[in-house]
Amino acid sequence: MIGALREELRRTNFAGREVSLAEGALVIGGVVALSLRTGRPADPCVLAGIGTLGLVDDLLEPRQRRAGRPVSKGLRGHLGALLEGHLTTGAAKALGIPLLSLAGVLSAPSPRGAGMVLADAALVSGCANLANLLDLRPGRALKAVLPPAALLLLVPAGTDRVRTGEQLALAAALPGLLALPADLRERGMLGDAGANVLGAAVGSAATRLLPAPARISLLAAVVALTLASEKVSFSAVIDSTAPLRRLDRLGRLPVSAERSAERPAEGTSEGSAADPDPAAEEER
Repeated sequence: MIGALREELRRTNFAGREVSLAEGALVIGGVVALSLRTGRPADPCVLAGIGTLGLVDDLLEPRQRRAGRPVSKGLRGHLGALLEGHLTTGAAKALGIPLLSLAGVLSAPSPRGAGMVLADAALVSGCANLANLLDLRPGRALKAVLPPAALLLLVPAGTDRVRTGEQLALAAALPGLLALPADLRERGMLGDAGANVLGAAVGSAATRLLPAPARISLLAAVVALTLASEKVSFSAVIDSTAPLRRLDRLGRLPVSAERSAERPAEGTSEGSAADPDPAAEEER
């Protein structure tokens, strides 16, 4: 049974190396466990739900491919399938993560700011999605999640809302930091499960720790990057920009010239809220 589970979680990454989705499952467990420290039952429930949606997508989509069934790609593909009466795992994420994010925002300690509720929910779900969009190379999503989580921990303590925000930032920072060595050494990968839950935890922390103008600005940046991902490849932009390329490859294993030559060319889209992995760049 253990062997079957290990095989189910095994993936081949962009460099042809075997990695395990167990990393993502362990990250979910760590984030949810640490979020219990907020003392708000909704926080671990929301994060567990978001992580579970990602894990289901991670596990079921490869089965569909192996069975020879068509797999929808991108937000447009999943919503198109939904309109035809087919609920894909990606469409379940696209619908479920925003609803769970809204539930988390509504259950947060006061003051919530009635006019900011929808914007905050969009920020949480947008951060969950953006982290997933970046999880196409070892360590990339973690390098995007860990710095803001650490910065949010520096906000001075004060109200109960701030306290819970700091606990959520810690819930993202500690599991992410522990996952970084395995991710960079290509022994594991976050997958949708780990990336979604880490992004959601950081987004939730931001909604409780940052003033409204900062949250609006952050949401605008997240939306802009998400829309850009539909037209351009993040990997192509990173590889063509020297500072970003150096940061992206910091700590990573080298990729042989042979493997680089074998990699198929990337498409123009790097993914969407429902499924960030383009067909040409499956499993990171």
